[in-house]
Amino acid sequence: MTVRHSPVRRCGAVGAAGAAALLVAGLTAPAHAEAGYAAVTITLSATHLSGAVAAVADPAVTADIGQAGVPDGFLRLEVVASSNPAVAGPDDVRQERTGSGDRRLTVRARARGYTDLTLKVTGRGGRATTATLSYAASARVEGTFATRYLTGSSDASAAVDVGGGYALVADDESNVLRLYDRARSGAPVRTWDLGPALGLKKEADIEAAARVGDTVYWTGSLGNNKDGKYKAERNTVFTTRITGSGADTEVTFTAAYKGLREDLIAWDTANGNRYGFAAGTAAGQVPKRIDGFNVEGLEFAPGSTTTAYLGFRAPLAPAVPGGKALIVPVTNLDKVLSSGAKAVFGSGIELDLGGLAVRDIRKNAAGQYLILAGSWAADDNSDPYALYQWDGIPGHAPVKRADLPTTDPGGWEAIVEVPDLRVPGARVQLVTDSGSADLYGDGTEAKDLTHPEWKKARAAWFTLG
Repeated sequence: MTVRHSPVRRCGAVGAAGAAALLVAGLTAPAHAEAGYAAVTITLSATHLSGAVAAVADPAVTADIGQAGVPDGFLRLEVVASSNPAVAGPDDVRQERTGSGDRRLTVRARARGYTDLTLKVTGRGGRATTATLSYAASARVEGTFATRYLTGSSDASAAVDVGGGYALVADDESNVLRLYDRARSGAPVRTWDLGPALGLKKEADIEAAARVGDTVYWTGSLGNNKDGKYKAERNTVFTTRITGSGADTEVTFTAAYKGLREDLIAWDTANGNRYGFAAGTAAGQVPKRIDGFNVEGLEFAPGSTTTAYLGFRAPLAPAVPGGKALIVPVTNLDKVLSSGAKAVFGSGIELDLGGLAVRDIRKNAAGQYLILAGSWAADDNSDPYALYQWDGIPGHAPVKRADLPTTDPGGWEAIVEVPDLRVPGARVQLVTDSGSADLYGDGTEAKDLTHPEWKKARAAWFTLG
């Protein structure tokens, strides 16, 4: 914030008698000429901003305005033009003064699309300047009052609650972890790029996470890429250490293991290729097939800090329409990460999720599990999604708690935390992967947008039946 000073009054060329008369009259000397005023400045906290039609608590931009020697209160900020008033016009921009004298700007979207908003600041002496805020609005979604937008990335893939109303969110298109305020739309509070620590130049395709104490386990998908090619980066499981909580959360990389895929293939081969892991990982085999190979869930078994459940998006068991969802227990995941031990597996767990697969699995301190179930297919944004409750015990059947809406862009991808499922009206927050969504109606997938402020994932609260 620029330090402001009170206006300086200068004496004009008046005689002694004139000056005396002014003093007698109790008047100050005349102000300096208008040409002597300094230039007006405006600095935006971001030059690009996203919003949504009918959104609640949309992101904001801060305008730092100033004119040397002039108090902020004498400066006028206004929106003088819009390149596309159908999306948002000058009257749709609201400004609030902050405690430091800046202006906080929010925009009410009228329709999906883009517009450039011209901001003008006018100060003393007729001095003025302008700036452009490029705004993008996505369409209205179901449940707008329960929806928030996490900007800076569109490919949210896993989330972990860190207390104080904040969550760490991973992105399957990068190796960056982002810390968000769960109650507000906007950019991350902090970010950590773990690529250098992992020794990776390309994404690990992070798809799932599970927390034990101050340790968070993260896993890549372990499968081939969408073209059926093996990419070593995706065969990565790693841990981070969490210190602090809420907005003060700190993340430190601790360890990685890059052989879990091979361990799984060897285990399945030794057990008669029951799940077809060798075929599902073969060259040319795409991961998002009913008989593919793709991990998207991770959580620990009831009462355990060593046995973790790997939830598979593919394959189904058996790999036919209506097949069951597959979970494979890793009985020594702690040793796998702490000492590089080869993974040891328990018997596969097959769950009836109505022909859907595991897209995420999360439990609470009471040992209650929620499974986010969705399609194994790549076109799943319009395919069914549902939430199932489970007790984590092999052989026990899960129970459907809710069907999820599929009319809006983005696929449901992550459960932030599990509420007490015994409480009537329990609410759970889910996050979408919106990377392939055309958010603004111009045919551009969100992951390909040129400005990070326009990329966003959707977080929404749902009440469980």
